[in-house]
Amino acid sequence: MCISFKRIMIFGRPGGGKSTFALALHKKTGIPLHHLDKHFYESNWIERNYQEFLQIQDSIVCQELWIIDGNSIRSLEMRYCRADLIVYFQYPRLLCYWRILKRLFNKNSEIDDRAKGCKETINWGLLSYIWTFEKRVAKQIQRLMWKYPKTKFVEINSDKTLKKLKGELWGELF
Repeated sequence: MCISFKRIMIFGRPGGGKSTFALALHKKTGIPLHHLDKHFYESNWIERNYQEFLQIQDSIVCQELWIIDGNSIRSLEMRYCRADLIVYFQYPRLLCYWRILKRLFNKNSEIDDRAKGCKETINWGLLSYIWTFEKRVAKQIQRLMWKYPKTKFVEINSDKTLKKLKGELWGELF
């Protein structure tokens, strides 16, 4: 295994493949995997106290090894500043819509990315969030890339770019 990254942050549009990639990365490396939605919600889509959520994130990012999958844009810098590798999933909106629809009926049972009782759902808020995601984060991403220039940042916007990243991380092993 030729991976040299110890702290990997994965974020981007819902339906982009973040959790699937994070799980595959975890399986290949053995690096502990943390899904932010599992910590952001207590159960049944009830949000955890935000300060408690920040404390949970802080305890994760202070560890030597981690893969963190999820957005939580307000605390993006907390993860970004400590990561070795940032993987930004930015697949086309319509593809992400298709994937979240498909996920309603065929979710990978190995992906344990939700708190208890948080079932897959599609609502107007999620669809709007997907549509406006890039606009919401573009300035923040640029600021963080400028502030932390040594952190490797990879944007995944197609299966081709994902395959290239996998090849760079593991050669033909992935």
